[in-house]
Amino acid sequence: QVQLVESGGGLVQPGGSLRLSCAASGSSISTFAMYSMNWYRRVPGKEREFVASIGGGSAGIIQYADSVKDRFAISRDNDKRTVSLQMNALNHEDTGMYYCSAKWGIEYWGQGTQVTVST
Repeated sequence: QVQLVESGGGLVQPGGSLRLSCAASGSSISTFAMYSMNWYRRVPGKEREFVASIGGGSAGIIQYADSVKDRFAISRDNDKRTVSLQMNALNHEDTGMYYCSAKWGIEYWGQGTQVTVST
């Protein structure tokens, strides 16, 4: 069983930046390294939306949603069992609850952290 805790959300003005973090527990470092780590977001009334992912294993393939490409950057530190999402040039459409997930067969989810982009 993997537990995930997101942090780093908050209120930011348009054009600003935030860095989200997701800390995992309940797995060894070697096991954590195998998980694909993902960020999703949800806006009330809309479907959950994929934001970014970084694969497990040696490849560590990175993917982004078109809406965040060139503005967001995902990274992971397997030794610390964390994954981060650096978000730059934020706009109103980036507002939402951001969730971290860990997937290797089974997918685990965190509770989310709220990001609000507003003046």
